[in-house]
Order: sequence, then structure tokens, then C-alpha cells
Amino acid sequence: MRDWKIFGAILVVFLVAYYLPLADPKVSGAVVEAFKLLQWYARNHTLACVVPALFIAGGIMTFLSQASVMRYLGPKSNKLAAYSVASVAGTVLAVCSCSVLPMFAGIYKLGAGLGPASAFLYSGPAINVLAIFLTARVLGLDLGLWRALGAVGFAFVVGLGMALLFRREEQQKLEAAMALPEAPSGRRGLWQNALLLGGMIGFLVFSDWFNPGDAVIRRTDGTAIKGVVLQEMREEVMIQVQESFGGVRAGDRLTLSKAEIAGIDEARSWVMDVYHVRWYLAGALLLAVVLMTWGWVARDEFGTWMHNTWDFAKLLVPLLFGGVFVVGFISALLPDRQIGQLVGDDSVRANLIGATVGALFYFATLTEVPITQALMEHGMARGPALALLLAGPALSLPNMLVLIKVMGVKKTAAFSLLIVVMATITGLLFGRVG
Repeated sequence: MRDWKIFGAILVVFLVAYYLPLADPKVSGAVVEAFKLLQWYARNHTLACVVPALFIAGGIMTFLSQASVMRYLGPKSNKLAAYSVASVAGTVLAVCSCSVLPMFAGIYKLGAGLGPASAFLYSGPAINVLAIFLTARVLGLDLGLWRALGAVGFAFVVGLGMALLFRREEQQKLEAAMALPEAPSGRRGLWQNALLLGGMIGFLVFSDWFNPGDAVIRRTDGTAIKGVVLQEMREEVMIQVQESFGGVRAGDRLTLSKAEIAGIDEARSWVMDVYHVRWYLAGALLLAVVLMTWGWVARDEFGTWMHNTWDFAKLLVPLLFGGVFVVGFISALLPDRQIGQLVGDDSVRANLIGATVGALFYFATLTEVPITQALMEHGMARGPALALLLAGPALSLPNMLVLIKVMGVKKTAAFSLLIVVMATITGLLFGRVG
């Protein structure tokens, strides 16, 4: 089976390379845009978020016992407590759909029940307090409130739905875990493991601290553009215009070379204040992790930690990079105006398209709000906008590719369909009563 998968991947790459019409300006432009998104992902997201998440996942596999994970998050754990812990843990992390994957893989492989693990997988990127407040401020209080209630409810419903759909496999998983010999007592106390993992999670929170992006971009010709910085590449900056000027409408995206930018004046807020000192805070926590590792972790255990981290990196990183590239290519072929025209009412079809677009495209933390704002400027109705906001942060094509590797095609399809269907229904209800 593995050889067939490898053959299939080789065949797909061959056919794309053979038939891709690079002479078409739209296609060649989409290839460039795909590489730009991949460069942004590498420069601004990989080292700050994915790599720390990989170390955390390796630490989970190394420092947490299967018995403790089974006790609090296993199939037979207290349902209310397990789902509450999973949802709260996701809220604290507030990472994107790709960065939560290593930690999900860690707790899932250690024996966490599919239900609580799925709740954690959804809640990490979806229940983001700052994103919810930004939604309310930019898109309207009612949309922010519905997003908050929908995200919290989805975490529980998705978890319970996954546990119900795969209850037989969960029972077999529990029986296999019960047959394992009792794990020896750990080298450290629970509080020490909690501090060590907590320090790494704290480093992740601050290293990937989000910049809302609101700014005034001053150009070298003396003009100024009010917009949101979406992507910063090596030589260019992509912004989303907030106030129309010349032939550029509010909601349009504009790519400027750094040579034509005289300066960027960022909007002031406590979030931006933390953003500017994030590396000092992350550095302090990293130092604490290094000291705890030096004092508490034996050499052989450290080697196991690094081995587990590398295993996760080999499993996840190629799929994440490949998925981000494909998303960049597809999104360049589907401009905001075209998508906005497809979701201009509150019908079932429009809400389903909104949820599906959100599920497939990749949104970095907080960028889903200005992107949704742009789509609404181009005609997207409020119901599909909510559907996109509920499905988008928790799912993406890179996310799905990795999930297939971690828990298989059937579970990934069920997880994705549950979110898309619930987002569609919620958007439909919001559009009718909002």
C-alpha cells in the first residue's frame, strides 16, 4: 500500500509538470504567488511557530505517560472534564490550523480519545479570543458573538461526533491500552513535567504572537495607504487596502516592493506593545526551558525527545510546505471578486461555498478577519462570512494532508465534513435571523 501511495504521488507530480500551461500568464502568475506564500510561511511562521510546536509534540511523547493521558483525555475519561480540558488548552494556544497539528499528533499517539483530541484540534485555532474581538470590531458585534458561540459549541460537537462515529475503534484502542503493562514511575514529578511543557508552550505563544496588521504604509513618493499587512516576503509586502484611492478599491490586495516603502506606521494597542517585546518574553521562557532541561532531563531521555521531535518533523513538515504551496497556487487563480460573487446571498449553496473555501484555504492567525472583510467588500453575504470564519481557522488543505497521515482518510474526512456541515448550517441560521 505504501508503495502505491508513493507511486501515486510521483504520478501526480509528473502529470502536473507535464501538462501545466506555464505560457498562460494566470498560471505562471499563480506559480509565483504560490512561491511567495511559501516564502512568507518559511520566513514568518515556520521558525516562530511550527518548530516550537514540533519540540512540544516531541516533549509530550517523551515526558507524559500514556496512563496520565488516558486518565484525563482517554475514551473512558470524564467526558465533561476531558472536553473542557481540550477546549481550554486550545484557547490558551491560539495557534493556526497547521501549528496545532504536532501537539494533536502527540496526545493522539499517546492514547487520547478521538473525541477530546478532535475538540483540541478544533479549539486551538478556532477559539481565539483576540480573533473574536477583532471580528466584532471590524465585521460587527453580532458576527463576533455568533463566531464566539459557534466556535465553543463546535469544539464539543465535533469531539462528540467523532467519538460517536468511531466508537468501535475507540473501544478497541481502550482495550489495547488496558492490556499494556503499567508504566514505571517517572523520573520527575508531575509538577516538573508541567513546568517544562508549560515553558515550551509559553515560548510558542510569544514567539508566534500575532500582529493584527493595521497600519499606514508611507510610500517614497509621499503618498500613504491605510491597510492591513497580510504578508511580508523578502523583497515585497502584500497589504489589503482599507480606504479606496486612485483605481484601488477598499478590500483589494496590493503588493508593494520594499524599495518603494518609506515606512510603516503601525496602529498602537496593547497587542502591538506585546508584539514588539515578544522575543524578550520568548527568550526568557526559552532560557527557563534550557535550565529545566539541564537540571531535570537525563541525557538518554533528551536523546529520545530529539528523536521524537525529528520523527514528527519528517512526518509533518513536507506535507505542510506542499499544502501551503498548493493553497497559494489555487488562491491566486480564485480572486476575491470571483469568490465574493459566488456567495452574495444567504442560500444553502452560498453558505456551503463559504465553509468550503474556508476549509481549503490557509489562514494565518488573525488574517481571516481582513480577508473576510475584503470578500464582504466584494459582495459576500454575512451568513457565508460566518461560515468561512467558523471553518477557516480550524481547517486548511495543509492541515488535511497531515491529518490523513496521522489518523487516516476516513477520520480526516469525517472531521472535515463535520466542520463544513456545521459551519454551513450556522451560517444559514445567522443569515436568516441576523
